[in-house]
Formats: sequence, C-alpha cells, structure tokens
Amino acid sequence: MSERITLGSGNLYYKEFTGEIPENETIETEQNRLGYISGGATLEYKPTYYEAKDDLGVVVKTILTEEEVILKSGIMTFNGKTLEVLCETGRVTEDSSKHIRTVKIGGPGNANGKSYIIHFVHKDPVDGDIRITIVGKNQAGFSLAFAKDKETVIDAEFKALPQDSEGTLIKYQEFDSTITE
Repeated sequence: MSERITLGSGNLYYKEFTGEIPENETIETEQNRLGYISGGATLEYKPTYYEAKDDLGVVVKTILTEEEVILKSGIMTFNGKTLEVLCETGRVTEDSSKHIRTVKIGGPGNANGKSYIIHFVHKDPVDGDIRITIVGKNQAGFSLAFAKDKETVIDAEFKALPQDSEGTLIKYQEFDSTITE
C-alpha cells in the first residue's frame, strides 16, 4: 500500500466537452486555465441506496439507485470569459477598439446547453501527480463579493454528468512508481 500524503492545492482547467475527453497534455494549457484558485478544490461523491427488507430484518437487499458528484473550487483570477463558463446563459462580446469585454447574463432562452471538461491537477514532485477529470457544468450559480480587505473569489460547483457510455462520473488518475508489470 502506498504511503502517499497529499498536500497542497493545484491547477484548474476547462475545455468545452464535445463527446470525448482529450489527453491530459491537450487540456493542461494556459489557454484552458479556468483561473488560479483559492481555497483548493474539493471532490464530493454521494451515492444513494434503496434498501428493501422484511419486517423482522432477516431478508435485506440493498441497491445503488443514483450517484452525485460535485467538484468545488474557488476561482481567484477571472474575467468575463470565465463568467461565460460558469453561467449557461452568459454571452460575451468584445470591442477591440475600446478594449471592452461585455458579459450579459440571464434569460433561460439564452441557455447554451454546453458542458465542460473540468480538470484539476495536483502537482507532487515527491509522490507523483493526481488528476481529477469530470464533465459537467456549474449549477450553483456564483456571487462576486468586492471587499476592501479581501480578494474576490468565485466559488464554483461543477455537477458531474456521465462522460462516456459506461456512465463514468469521475476519472481519477495518479502517478505511482510502485506500479510494475
């Protein structure tokens, strides 16, 4: 068994999901960085079970009925294009002559239906890197708090959708030097 101790945060990337997840190197580029994060990232897996049993508790059958996966992270560096990823009704226009980016948010008729590959990378030069990949969208909304003595951080919650025909919700990859043939 590995003696891995995981310390620290990581990097958060995104890419529009078009039906297939590309190789890590394709996702892990500056162009695909969602933003630098604050407060780390949290992956939550919540199974739901149905249990059928007789009145005496002698016969019991339990089955998994559904699963929910949410990846949470605080995004500290962002711009209007980030808001477009975090909000399904976000629309971005840019005026290059005035150097103005405008984001319009709202109106259910403006929902773009896009899902994104959300890819978190925890770099560990000692024990090896960990990567978590889900496909989903931010379903928690967002708030922007502009305080005089604290950075503005957007708390995003990406709810996972199946990423393949097997119903996979999480792709977890870790480097482990003890893996041999």
